[in-house]
Amino acid sequence: MSFESLGLSAPILRALSEQGYDTPTPIQQQAIPLVLEGHDLLAGAQTGTGKTAAFGLPLIQHLATSPQEVTRGGPRKPRALILTPTRELATQVFDSLRGYSKYLRVPSTTIYGGVGMGPQIDALRRGVDLVIACPGRLIDHLERRSVDLSGIEVLILDEADRMLDMGFLPSIKRILAKLPKQNRQTLLFSATFAEPIKALAREFMHDPREVQVTPKNTVAETITHRVHPVDAARKRELLLHLLAQDSRVQTLVFAKTKHGSDKLATFLEKSGIQAAAIHGNKSQAQRLRALRDFKAGKVTVLVATDIAARGIDINELPKVINFDLPMVAEDYVHRIGRTGRNGATGEAVSLVAQEDTKWLRQIVRLLDRDLEIRDVAGFEPQVPIRWGNSAPGKAERPGGSQAPRKHARRPHPGNGAPPRHAHAGPKKHGGAPRSGQGPRGPRQPRNERSGANA
Repeated sequence: MSFESLGLSAPILRALSEQGYDTPTPIQQQAIPLVLEGHDLLAGAQTGTGKTAAFGLPLIQHLATSPQEVTRGGPRKPRALILTPTRELATQVFDSLRGYSKYLRVPSTTIYGGVGMGPQIDALRRGVDLVIACPGRLIDHLERRSVDLSGIEVLILDEADRMLDMGFLPSIKRILAKLPKQNRQTLLFSATFAEPIKALAREFMHDPREVQVTPKNTVAETITHRVHPVDAARKRELLLHLLAQDSRVQTLVFAKTKHGSDKLATFLEKSGIQAAAIHGNKSQAQRLRALRDFKAGKVTVLVATDIAARGIDINELPKVINFDLPMVAEDYVHRIGRTGRNGATGEAVSLVAQEDTKWLRQIVRLLDRDLEIRDVAGFEPQVPIRWGNSAPGKAERPGGSQAPRKHARRPHPGNGAPPRHAHAGPKKHGGAPRSGQGPRGPRQPRNERSGANA
């Protein structure tokens, strides 16, 4: 299938061709015709599936080719609104759509926090067709009456699950109350279709079509997962050791907190690694500069929190390291989804101390696959990590303080003992599970839900 067969206009096809796009991704194949036909759409698509073009291409075509109602005596009202959870994602979507509309006139602007409101107000006064906004700052503009949403024809909620996780549901409902109820097309894109997402769709969408190209919580088969046990006090040393093995490899490192991200980036810089941190407390200029330097290769290690990393879109990123495991297993999928894209290979490495084992068990249950556990020579924990009475996984196993070994393998040079495995479930020869063993870690709230100011 080609983009021509999807019904896109010649100027858009020309822009796509110049950017090297010739074959639509599955989400684009399914979503674009439905959007062009005017249907509301509930789309399941994770980062890296091409979802921005899936909603952006038909949106641009609609804005560029459909007649616009002109109101005398006032600025042009926005005709389309895209809501995103973070500043980085808003900027990324804006840049992508500007490229797709290279040969069309679609005035647009971004609205997000962390920068002055003056330039945003000026852009709105000049008149735009498209507004790409984060909910918090858009509410500020609504309160100032510097934006009029009464002319919105198309509403797009991008990464709706993340917006709900970040506590934006009340803001989203306030914004939706300002939009026209009739003749509005609504597109909702989400990595998962949890019940709050479905409830939002039932409340604000009209007979939506549903497409899903990525089954829930799946990860690319080209990603290698590896766990390195380590004492918590030596995590930074082990991270430095792993990064120093090839300091040219671009690596995204995930930390749990904003403060921890800064400390880790400073430690790496002092140790000779070109590193930068990105999180919600950084200014917009700092965040954009860090992303730009990372994409350009000036910085080889980017330390990020979960929410701040949502806007990071880098092709062929070879490695992701979990310095801290996420406390919600689904976030592991989002994190490692930044490597192993489009058939490329990637590595997902996790540094796991004793206190992290409950999070590892949740991740293995979610993935339903074995994760290789490998000691790094010189960094073995002083006291062997106790996985509980079961290996990390969705089913409990009897016996031992360590994950069971598979068939013997040759030692890996320079990496200590042969790998063990965190198992996703019992093998047929493994005996009956014992009840009540291997406590499951409680589901914890996500960190920094209020940290990425929209």
